[in-house]
Order: sequence, then C-alpha cells, then structure tokens
Amino acid sequence: MSTQLPHARRATLPASAPLTDRERVVLGCLERDLTLDQIAADLFVTRNTVKTQVQSVYRKLGVRTRADAVARAHECGLR
Repeated sequence: MSTQLPHARRATLPASAPLTDRERVVLGCLERDLTLDQIAADLFVTRNTVKTQVQSVYRKLGVRTRADAVARAHECGLR
C-alpha cells in the first residue's frame, strides 16, 4: 500500500486582504532588515506611518514578527 503525500502548494493570502503597493515596499524594507526609522527616512514618511503600515502587513499576513512576515511573504510568492 503506497502513501501519497499531498503536493506542496504555495500559501495564498485571502483575496479580501491583498497587500497594497506601499505595504509591499515596506515588506521589502523589512526583508532588508532596516529599522523603522530607516524605512521612514527612505520613504519620506514618519516613523508612526511606517509602524501603521508594518502592523497592517503583519495583520494581513497573519504574523506577529518581522521574521515571520518575511517568511510568509516568501511562502505566498510575494518576495
């Protein structure tokens, strides 16, 4: 009796919560391990704006940490 393993599938985000273009940019900055202050300076926004965008990315990806966000992005094919 052979056991078949399910094919590995790429994780997907819910269609109701796609990342915005800006959130994708912020996610790229997270992947580069920039601080919130560095991201804010690069994007010409305040640190609080970046914090809000990072929180939105985390919520949409269903994660709580930067490392998990980057890993989830790779799983979903976002990076």
